[in-house]
Amino acid sequence: MNIGQGAIGVDTSLLIVDDDEPFLRRLSRAMEKRGFSPLIAGTVADGKRIAATQPPAYAVVDLRLEDGNGLDVVESLRAARPDCKVVVLTGYGAIATAVAAVKIGAIDYLAKPADADDVQAALLAPEEAKPAPPENPMSADRVRWEHIQRVFELCDRNVSETARRLNMHRRTLQRILAKRSPR
Repeated sequence: MNIGQGAIGVDTSLLIVDDDEPFLRRLSRAMEKRGFSPLIAGTVADGKRIAATQPPAYAVVDLRLEDGNGLDVVESLRAARPDCKVVVLTGYGAIATAVAAVKIGAIDYLAKPADADDVQAALLAPEEAKPAPPENPMSADRVRWEHIQRVFELCDRNVSETARRLNMHRRTLQRILAKRSPR
């Protein structure tokens, strides 16, 4: 049932929020095989509704959803059930969003593609566990991108204010924000 981390516990409820339907179904089936009882949602609105009506013990929430930001779901989960263990998933990994996710109560932050083993390990990791150091340090392009993302988060995701603070043209900033992170 586990791979070196804590046991699932009595309450096995798991909310998975992701707008990528095939990934959502695949992860749901994989987590069910690992002993969880998954509930699925494809939008921020559905995730918040489930958080309010059936607060789960565990949750996996995608950061970028079609109807908004997954961090809104994390906040709802923490308000409804403070002991809920939440892992944030994203294809747009950035230090700023990872810090924001942890500040509002997520226990971990995983970059896609994350498999069910990674998710289970994050959900069941002991609180005092520390992640291993990175095998490959960030490139200069990645460090720049991370800095831009951090300032963007600090400006409450306001493109104009972020561009002003970075002394950058607004359109240039929009193009950078629309791209995936560099390696």
